[in-house]
Amino acid sequence: MKLRLDLLKYLTDEDIMEEALANTHRYKPEPLFAKTGKGYLRPATPEEKEEDMRRSEAFIARIKARAEADQKKEPPTSTV
Repeated sequence: MKLRLDLLKYLTDEDIMEEALANTHRYKPEPLFAKTGKGYLRPATPEEKEEDMRRSEAFIARIKARAEADQKKEPPTSTV
């Protein structure tokens, strides 16, 4: 997956929270989590990986749409 740094400025807090909550079910605490504060990330199943790819593609499309809308709002700059 290509990292799109050019789209970072179009992220919102809601986008970040949505993606974090989508993966929360994979985090598993240690048996002594209350004492250690540690856990691990369970491996994704093939179905979860496929769903992650679909969600990622939809997310990128949404951010690209925001970027295009923002570029249409900006007045063109002239160089004189």
